[in-house]
Amino acid sequence: MAPVAIPLLVAGTAVSAYGQIQAGRAAAAQGESAQNIANYNAAIQEREAKAIEQKTRFDQMRQAERAARIKSRLRTKLAGSGARMDVGAPLMLQEEQAAELELENMLIGYEGETGAQRARSQAEIDRLQGKLYRQKGRAGRTAGYIGAGSTLLTGFGTAGYYGGD
Repeated sequence: MAPVAIPLLVAGTAVSAYGQIQAGRAAAAQGESAQNIANYNAAIQEREAKAIEQKTRFDQMRQAERAARIKSRLRTKLAGSGARMDVGAPLMLQEEQAAELELENMLIGYEGETGAQRARSQAEIDRLQGKLYRQKGRAGRTAGYIGAGSTLLTGFGTAGYYGGD
């Protein structure tokens, strides 16, 4: 190999190694950025869960007020008909109406609870995905350093082999 070629081989090796290091650093930065985005999405999902819970409490309160009005109207109608309220069909009718209204309130609560839990689960998935992005970025950085070291060893070994002629 010509004596001029050895400095070019060394320079090319150094440039290649530098490029691998930069690629590794870029992978790490990209991983960190992706993790930040995932954490932001997780925070949004947590806020969504809280909003669902607040809306559920409000909806349950409104439904309970509506239920009280319905039960009151039923009692008024039954009393107006002259029926005894504490026995027989009128009592069973009131109990059935109260049970249906309570079931409706519980269903509102259940739907809200499951909606909030879905949002929290998505937040956890987002956080885990962010950790994976970060780890992938760090692995890319490590691979860049290893690749750079390998390139340097190979390049300098080749230069030493041809330079020793």
